[in-house]
Amino acid sequence: MATRGAGVSEEVFAEMVANVWKIVVSTGDTVEEGDTICILESMKMEIPVEATAAGTVSAINVSEGGVVQEGDVIAVID
Repeated sequence: MATRGAGVSEEVFAEMVANVWKIVVSTGDTVEEGDTICILESMKMEIPVEATAAGTVSAINVSEGGVVQEGDVIAVID
């Protein structure tokens, strides 16, 4: 299990090509590791994207109805 030092950001990546169905958090929200950041939709399946670390959401790089490609940064957690 990796730990983050002070001032290190954690990026949350898309693992597949999908539509952004719903964004669950907002910039400035505090999240715990495993909390849902957004829900993607692919082939009529809903795929939750979870926070990879605890912290504060400093950026959300997607919008509802948009499309993400594999490897796109969905959010940044500080």
